[in-house]
Amino acid sequence: MQVVTRMLAGEITLVYSEAILQEYEEVLSREKFGIDGTVIAGLMEAIRTFGITVIPTDSGVTLPDMDDVTFYEVVLETRDEGAYLVTGNKKHFPKETFIVTAREFIDILDQG
Repeated sequence: MQVVTRMLAGEITLVYSEAILQEYEEVLSREKFGIDGTVIAGLMEAIRTFGITVIPTDSGVTLPDMDDVTFYEVVLETRDEGAYLVTGNKKHFPKETFIVTAREFIDILDQG
């Protein structure tokens, strides 16, 4: 949640593709999370408003979960600008310094 809060405060800029937004919306809409549809719609609008759309280039990478490829490719497109891939499942990605957990990302931001 801190990442979203910092995005809304203008501290960070999210980079995304349309495929990523679709994935976010699908996951957040799962019944097990119990998130109201208006909250999800507001978050999606905030990402579109404050984030940057990226059209990733096909990297040819193979990952354990191929649905994660779009996240990796978006970060590769924006790595020169200092982008990080923030994930709860680092084991699904190559070992790269720019692939971090949310806690690691918050620590990076706080170190400054």
